[in-house]
Amino acid sequence: MTGSPLNPIATRLGNLGLVPFVLGMVLVWLLLDYNEEAHTYATLALSIYAGTVVSFLGGIHWGLGMRQGVPSPQPFVWGVVPAIVAAIATLMPAYAGLVVHGVMLIVCYLVDRRTYPALGAGSWLTLRFRLSLVASLCCFIAAAGV
Repeated sequence: MTGSPLNPIATRLGNLGLVPFVLGMVLVWLLLDYNEEAHTYATLALSIYAGTVVSFLGGIHWGLGMRQGVPSPQPFVWGVVPAIVAAIATLMPAYAGLVVHGVMLIVCYLVDRRTYPALGAGSWLTLRFRLSLVASLCCFIAAAGV
C-alpha cells in the first residue's frame, strides 16, 4: 500500500466511530417490541449518523483532490455523490434507507480501493475495509429490525 502511515489518533477515532453504528443497531432490535416511539427515534438516529459518515467519505476525496499537483475533476465529482445519495437515503423509510446507506458504505470503499493509492492514501485501505464492513453490516442488520 502506498501513502502516509496511519495516524494512531485517526485509527482510534475511526474505531470509536463504529460505536454509534453498533449501539444504533442494538437499540433498533432491543426496542422493536418494547417502545415504538423510541424504536423510531433509534432507527432515525442510526440513519442520520450513517448518512453523515457516508457524506464524510465523499468529502475525503475533495481533500485528496486538493493535494493533486495536476488537478483532476474526478475526486471532486465523486466527492459529492455520497452526500447526495446519503441525503436521499435519510429521507427514505428506514428499512430502505438503511440498506442504501449500507450499500453506499461498500461502494465508497470500492471507489476508495481504486482511487486511494493514486491519491497517496493507499495505506488507509485496511482500516477503511474494517470500518466499512462493520458499519455496513450494522445498517443491514438494523434494516431487518425495522
